[in-house]
Amino acid sequence: MTSKVYSTLPRQYYISEQIFREETQRIFYERWVCVGRVEQIPNPGDYFAQQIGSESLIIVRTRNNGIRAHYNVCRHRGARLCGNKALGHFREAIQCPYHAWTYGLDGKLIGAPHMNEVPDFKKEDYPLHSAHVHTWEGFIFVSLAHEPQPFDSLLAELSDKFAAWQITKLRSVHRIEYEVQANWKLLVENYSECYHCPLVHPALSKLSPYESGENDFVKGVFLGGYMELTHGSMTLDGAVCVTPLSAVSGEDLNRVYYYMLFPNLLLSLHPDYVMFHTLWPQSPDRTYITCEWLFDPAVMAQPDFDPSPAVEFWDMTNREDWHVCEITQEGVGSRVYTPGPAYVGQEDLIAAFDQEVLKALGHPVLN
Repeated sequence: MTSKVYSTLPRQYYISEQIFREETQRIFYERWVCVGRVEQIPNPGDYFAQQIGSESLIIVRTRNNGIRAHYNVCRHRGARLCGNKALGHFREAIQCPYHAWTYGLDGKLIGAPHMNEVPDFKKEDYPLHSAHVHTWEGFIFVSLAHEPQPFDSLLAELSDKFAAWQITKLRSVHRIEYEVQANWKLLVENYSECYHCPLVHPALSKLSPYESGENDFVKGVFLGGYMELTHGSMTLDGAVCVTPLSAVSGEDLNRVYYYMLFPNLLLSLHPDYVMFHTLWPQSPDRTYITCEWLFDPAVMAQPDFDPSPAVEFWDMTNREDWHVCEITQEGVGSRVYTPGPAYVGQEDLIAAFDQEVLKALGHPVLN
């Protein structure tokens, strides 16, 4: 852990339209961004649309069981092929609702009415534009960069760290969507420390002491660590929601792990379930967030399965977090605001995250 005194980012990083545009271009268009889970599109033709900045992507399962991310833009006149929040199934192909240009699930143009009458027109010259796709632990990541950094190299140090949770096999049982009037970085910074927990989260603090645990990833795109559990899990009554995941054992039964994968995935691993958030910046002071709870499908099939103690606990805790992030956004907008010093040991991950933001933007890092 760092021992130097650190102040968070200057005021403009939370309110500036220019910096927000830079973040969209240099971070959310260039880095690997988590867009969802593989199980959202289990069958060929299944798809969902995801907005990233001003770009809309169609994430689709292809005939050969691959996953593609096509820009939601027809190659003819640019019409949207489906709604920005669409979720569904393409029966055979993707057809533009404007002039019926039709594409295979792999993005190749397979139909263009009357274009055979246009000299030198070739279908192979007009496939859908596509983004890069990678899957990790059942999550789908995309990058809009022309040549993104190889994904595996970003997480090479993780090895099989999460093997016991078998996250790839888990399935989502519930999803809640939030809109928070706060900058996306304030949300990540809040997630990365528990200095605020005794006052803001009294229920959480009874289950997990705020000064417990240790951070094991404190530099780079993957940041986080664990906190100790004094009860079975993070639920309304502190008991495990279901039987702990079969391969989770030893000290992991008494811990919750909290990690951030830069820039938009927050991953929380409990003995009996996994929770994750994805963050979608909408403006300097507004962020759209999804939260989902993942459980073992075998447990989900049991007649007495009830995830509500976990869902309700974290929905309550999420809303407590969103509130303090919103009042912080209001405060940092003041002309008199200047960053205060961080609490060493409790807020060191904030320093690491802020440095990663500055690095991605090409701005000088803070000393």
